[in-house]
Amino acid sequence: MGRNNDSYLQAFILVGFSDRPRLEMILFAFILVFYALTLVGNTAIILLSVIDSRLHLPMYFFLGNLSFLDLCFTTSIVPQLLWNLWGPDKSITYHGCAAQLYIYMVLGSTECVLLAVMSYDRYVAVCRPLHYTVVMHPRLCLQLVSVAWCCGFLNSFVMCPQTMQLSRCGHRRVDHFLCEMPALIAMSCEDTMLVEACAFVLGVVLLLVPLSLILLSYGMIAVTVLRMKSTAGRRKAFNTCSSHLTVVSLFYGTIIYMYLQPANSYSQDQGKFLTLFYTIVTPSVNPLIYTLRNKDVKEAGRKFLGWEKGAGDS
Repeated sequence: MGRNNDSYLQAFILVGFSDRPRLEMILFAFILVFYALTLVGNTAIILLSVIDSRLHLPMYFFLGNLSFLDLCFTTSIVPQLLWNLWGPDKSITYHGCAAQLYIYMVLGSTECVLLAVMSYDRYVAVCRPLHYTVVMHPRLCLQLVSVAWCCGFLNSFVMCPQTMQLSRCGHRRVDHFLCEMPALIAMSCEDTMLVEACAFVLGVVLLLVPLSLILLSYGMIAVTVLRMKSTAGRRKAFNTCSSHLTVVSLFYGTIIYMYLQPANSYSQDQGKFLTLFYTIVTPSVNPLIYTLRNKDVKEAGRKFLGWEKGAGDS
């Protein structure tokens, strides 16, 4: 694949939402609020999972890792985005763009696999409760998280160089608010079929395979729950799994649409708002989703803040 010198070391222009200047100030305030919620919520989850002994369980170990991922995921995007929304300067250096793409892909790919790991944890908790502590021992938990991170680094190591080295014939305008792979591929002036094919294969491995494992886990959980005679047992199983299912639906629903379609069918406006949703909104609501129905996390939070438990809480 030929490479032109003009594709290297040039600053990019992140077009973002500059065609809608009135919308930019609204988005600035919107993103700033959600970023603050992301910082507070996910930092709280990480702190509580470390300092409260009641949360020293595999479920909260994985939840703490998910919160760390969400925190880094959003932080790799939001500062640059807020800078570009605030003023006329929309530029990002070539190396800055490459770094953003690399970090973004590492964290996003890792989260895909981690959500599958969390579904396995829920399967063991519901379907094999008597063997839960034996199966989900600390060494296995650490190994599963390590596999998730290795998958993320491997995907980014393969796709980022291919994406950044594409010839762009002097084109510098990225019709997006971040250096995202589909947008960078779409602006290339050379044949991108090989890069797109590689991205599709890795997308299937890192998106559809984990999603299939998640669906398999919850299929087996559903069978187990339907066999339960106790209403209380069914309710407990539902509370155990509903938060994770909600997060999976929010994350996978948008990211599959973004990465499992050809670059030439990529809708820029739709892509921007979908990306905004899963990079800004989802990480901010994940802590809320996990704490609303989780008695242990709520009690750990009250203990940390020095509040007494309310009579109406459950």
